[in-house]
Amino acid sequence: MSEIDRMLAATEAWTERFPGLLPAPPSRQVVVVACMDARIPVEAVLGLEPGDAHVLRNAGGVVTDDTLRSIAVSQHLLGTEAVLFMHHTGCGMQKADEQMVADAVLSATGHRLPWPAQTFTDCDEDVRLSMRLASEAPYLASTEVRGAVYDVATGQVREVVQA
Repeated sequence: MSEIDRMLAATEAWTERFPGLLPAPPSRQVVVVACMDARIPVEAVLGLEPGDAHVLRNAGGVVTDDTLRSIAVSQHLLGTEAVLFMHHTGCGMQKADEQMVADAVLSATGHRLPWPAQTFTDCDEDVRLSMRLASEAPYLASTEVRGAVYDVATGQVREVVQA
């Protein structure tokens, strides 16, 4: 049985816990942007239940054009107001550099990446950059933009403030 087969089989158990039809707008009016790292149970860490918030995940939890697109849709069509950027310790995007990622993809596929990988060296600084980019985007209507770092070794979260 493949991993996807196991996941699809698990949907039976989910239907027993399914909360029923929820409204599309998140009840807590928040968008969370986090890394795709499988060690971070974003909803559990932040005390979120189904229907509470939009959770956007990508490699590094960085701000890309698509991140900003999703936040804009979330805000203007579904009523979210606040944004939380949550990076984490031990991130692979912090351990790599642009050339390393580009070379790995080129070597495996024979194709060059059409976009930057957006690696970073300082987690806190990248959270600050994310907050700044979201705050400066003229098409976002954020009432609150905050940042945090999740520690994968302890499960603790600490807030990152703008300098």
